[in-house]
Amino acid sequence: MRDLKNLYVRANTCVACHQNVDADLLQAGHPELIFELDGQAVSEPKHWRETTNWNGAQAWLIGQQVALREMSWQLASEKSPTENHVDRWSAVHWVVQVGKVADVMPTPENLKRVQEQYDQLARQVATVGLPVDDIQQRVLPKFASASADFRDASISQPLQARRAERLVLALDRLVTALPELDKNEPAQSALKQLFKDAQSLPDFSPSQFAGHLQDFQKMVATSSREANKPKAEK
Repeated sequence: MRDLKNLYVRANTCVACHQNVDADLLQAGHPELIFELDGQAVSEPKHWRETTNWNGAQAWLIGQQVALREMSWQLASEKSPTENHVDRWSAVHWVVQVGKVADVMPTPENLKRVQEQYDQLARQVATVGLPVDDIQQRVLPKFASASADFRDASISQPLQARRAERLVLALDRLVTALPELDKNEPAQSALKQLFKDAQSLPDFSPSQFAGHLQDFQKMVATSSREANKPKAEK
């Protein structure tokens, strides 16, 4: 029996089958897996009792930290890692750093450090949590303002596509955690457009995605101002 109420334990229980696929299975046609704890926990039939103080954004962050730990282990185990392996790992690394990370080479030393660092961080977030104010004032605005990153011509299109793939999942779970945005039709419409942009990796257009991300940023900023207005002004 595992204590699935503990999000760190839950992430470790789920990630083993929902993140890494052996190279020979991929070559045989098995689709890639993307682990995202919050959305997948919501969509799966519950085989645990959910806590009353559920925080989907916290589950998302812990899931991505654990996913990065596992991807670091897999990348370190690959004898000849492909560009695709590296791009997938780099994209998750970028997301969990909320877009603040410079390119990090996946050397054995760096991969070991990342494994240890993000295992520790996942444990901490499972204990401390991710306050709604932190989501509203820091995490979501930072992601929503990342359009300049997608206009950086020095970053390859495949890596940009992988970043967008992870970013739209992050935005979806963070928006769901905020009532003022979860039911906001313009924000939801802008988010659906971002999902559409990121749907096809080969056809991904960084500049188009950047423009639509700016539209989403405006919706988030407007909604945040409305939510923070004193009641007398509303």
